[in-house]
Parts: sequence; C-alpha cells; structure tokens
Amino acid sequence: MRLEGITAVVTGAAQGIGRALCVALKEAGAARIVAVDLRLDGAEETARMVGGVAMACDVGDQAQVEAMLARVEDEIGPIDLMCSNAGILTGKDASFDNIAFATTADWDKAWAVNVMSHVHAARFLIPRMKARGGGYFLHTASAAGLLNQVGSAVYGTTKHAAVGFAEALAFGHKDDGIRVSVLCPQGVDTPMVAGATDTNPALADGILPADVVAKAALDAVRDERFLVLPHEVVAGYMKAKVDNYDRWIGGMAKLQRMLKRF
Repeated sequence: MRLEGITAVVTGAAQGIGRALCVALKEAGAARIVAVDLRLDGAEETARMVGGVAMACDVGDQAQVEAMLARVEDEIGPIDLMCSNAGILTGKDASFDNIAFATTADWDKAWAVNVMSHVHAARFLIPRMKARGGGYFLHTASAAGLLNQVGSAVYGTTKHAAVGFAEALAFGHKDDGIRVSVLCPQGVDTPMVAGATDTNPALADGILPADVVAKAALDAVRDERFLVLPHEVVAGYMKAKVDNYDRWIGGMAKLQRMLKRF
C-alpha cells in the first residue's frame, strides 16, 4: 500500500506506539492523520506534532467508535488506513494463586478495548471500503497474542482473540481488496511498561523504542505483510510452541516458577 497522500486514523494516539505511528505516517507522506484517544489533550498534542486532527473516543464503546469514524469520513474524507492501536493491560497477577482471579469487570473492560475496538471499527468500515474497492487495517496486538502472557491471563487471552480477529478479517475480505497487518511486539518503551522490572517476561528480549516499532509496522503495510514482529526472536518462539506444545507449556510453567521467587 502506498502511504503518500492517504487518510489515516490512529487510536491510542496520545502516547506510545500510537503517537509514534502518527509521526511515522507524517514522515511517510500521509496527507491527513486523525489522532484518536480517550484523553483528548494527549491526542491534541500528537495532532499538533503532525499537523493532524484530534478526536476523543472510548474505543471500547461501539457508539463512540461509529460516531468518530462517521465524523472522519464526513468531515475529512474516506479512511484509507485504520490503525486500531489502543489497548490496555489489566488483570496483572503477582501471586499466581488463581490464574482466573481477575474480576468479570476487568475481563469485560479488556475484552472491550483489546478485542471489540477492532471489531467495531471493522464493522463500520468494511462496507465503505468494499464500495471503494479496498482499504487497510493495521491492528496492534502483542507477542502475547501469539505466545501468551505469564502474569496476566486477561491480557494473553484478549490479545489472542485480537490476533484471531485480524486473521479472520484478512482472509474474509482479501477478495474485496481489503488488507490487514497485525503488530505483535514484545517490550516497547511506552507507559504500559513504565516501572516494569527485569523480571517481566515481556522485557526479556529487550525494549524497543516506539518509533522503531512504528516504522516496522508501516514497512509491513507498504509490503502488505500480515504479521509484524519487531522482535524477530518471536518467530522462533512460535515455531517452538507449535513443534512441541507440551514442552512449550512446561517451559512457560518454569518461567512462572522463576517469577514467583521475586
């Protein structure tokens, strides 16, 4: 996909990967960038950085997502690239006493933001993109969506679902000219990992700057590649997982035992 002259929407744009995506899109020649976040002040700061437009939206709320996208299409123009980037990390468990300990409210909130935000945007945009002959979705998930997450079943489960939906979207509308990339990094230098210690398994292979991750994502969009792995070691972990699932589960259990010592 050519990025020059496009209209792009980026959610979770107030900071981290979202802000870095906006900056990278500007550098790549995108003509119209809409920075979307629950925190309007942060979205406005990002918009000023890239000469874009800021909008407030709770991406876990279907009505708000649809209203935001309708406003973009009506006031700014047809959306070429939808960067569904917002996500949350909840249900963190330091005791490992009960992997399902998180409240239903925690599960529902994570499901709404980490999964349904992608669904809401796709449901609204697919008919419009089909009528225009195509479009592009970039979904930010996580390596946890491929490998799982020691310390948060909520995060690992919802990110698995996010990857699954991206897959379904990619093959379900390939013949309509709609393309999909799913971004699955490990540790990224964002507020989500602020204060994390070296015992956090997501940081074991190093923390990448957000701008490096954003550029890797846009390279994949240009090449129309589905899976984006800024941490290349993740591909090897995936292979080890499918080659011997029982051994992989044993390894994850060992990792959890190590973390329980701290």
